[in-house]
Amino acid sequence: MYFVYILYSEKGACYYVGMSKNVLQRLKTHNKGQVRSTKSYVPWKVVHIETQATQVDARKREKYLKSAAGRRWRKKHLGM
Repeated sequence: MYFVYILYSEKGACYYVGMSKNVLQRLKTHNKGQVRSTKSYVPWKVVHIETQATQVDARKREKYLKSAAGRRWRKKHLGM
């Protein structure tokens, strides 16, 4: 089982979309500054999680949520 997650940083007022098998462990790596693309905006908090059956499905959903259509979906359904 894989998870697609959305993080929010109040410091940068920005969102980050990712995927992982263990969201809590992944959040720790983000908040320790070990992820290059997110270290400038620490701390992060999880604001949305979706479950996907396979890694392929999770990657497709992650890519969609990062697209313009996915950002519109996030704004409509999640208020982001």
